[in-house]
Amino acid sequence: MDVTQSAYWQRIATKAKQEQRPFFSLAPMEAVTGSVFRRVVMKAAAPDVFYTEFTNALSITHPKAKFTTRGRLYIDPTEQPKPIVQLWGNDGGDFTKAAQEVQRLGYEAIDLNMGCPDMAVIKNHSGSDLIRHFDRAQAVIDGARQSDLPVTVKTRLGFDDLNEYETWIPFLLKQQVPVLTVHVRTRAEMSKVPAHYELIDNLVQMRDTLAPETLLQINGDVADYQAGVKLAAEHPGVDGVMIGRGIFTNPYAFEKDPQPHSTHELLGLLRYQLDLYDQFVAMGIQGHFAPLQRFFKIYVRGMRHAAEIRNDLMQTQTTDDVRKILDQIEQDN
Repeated sequence: MDVTQSAYWQRIATKAKQEQRPFFSLAPMEAVTGSVFRRVVMKAAAPDVFYTEFTNALSITHPKAKFTTRGRLYIDPTEQPKPIVQLWGNDGGDFTKAAQEVQRLGYEAIDLNMGCPDMAVIKNHSGSDLIRHFDRAQAVIDGARQSDLPVTVKTRLGFDDLNEYETWIPFLLKQQVPVLTVHVRTRAEMSKVPAHYELIDNLVQMRDTLAPETLLQINGDVADYQAGVKLAAEHPGVDGVMIGRGIFTNPYAFEKDPQPHSTHELLGLLRYQLDLYDQFVAMGIQGHFAPLQRFFKIYVRGMRHAAEIRNDLMQTQTTDDVRKILDQIEQDN
């Protein structure tokens, strides 16, 4: 499917343009952007686009491993808009099978992970390792296109060398994908240096020359909606902005008209997440409590005695343990 056939993305882009702003998305994050947390963000302030956690393409149809992807691929009926499924791997055949299966499951779009810096993923010759292997990246794109779903790509500027973007990004643009999302750092830089906003205009120029119909989305160091609007205004031609780590500072990061939020509101949002988590586990979908703990800092940041509260929360072992601490906090306030 080429860029001109993507009705899904045309809807997203048209709505944003009518409102004279870039479209916004929540970045796909491992053990973060599952159905539970997507619904939390949806309740707080929803972006235009959600993504799933990145899911291994091979595992989706593997007779034994496919059961491990059930939680990653679950979409609650209340989720609007439906998330985009993000897939990772290195074999075109795996992506063909996965693309056909996720279409059967009701997904409307696919995103390909070509930027993950995790060493385990790289050793699997996937994620950002594809930046070093154009032939393998091509096979992955071609394989994923063997369904009726639009296929987009998320990547980094390069693997070890920043200048790699001068060949890598044009290669991806020539694929005429509906959306190219660029985390404006290299794999080697991780998130240890400021995002390379100075290269955004170069990316826009490349897009305008090689694939004018492709939507360009920028990721890296964007804290909230207001910062994203400002970034797009400073770099005309940027169509979309993706927020990742910013959501851990502010669960209301996508709020268009930011308001102060009380301790009661923040803890209410955490209670909502706990309730959704319990429902998720009750459905028989595998869930582990430990990953839930990484979210606690989102809700207690800025509170009096935040460090002590977070430490207490990290010692909990059940959602009821967490609720008892929240009850005490609210009594004290």
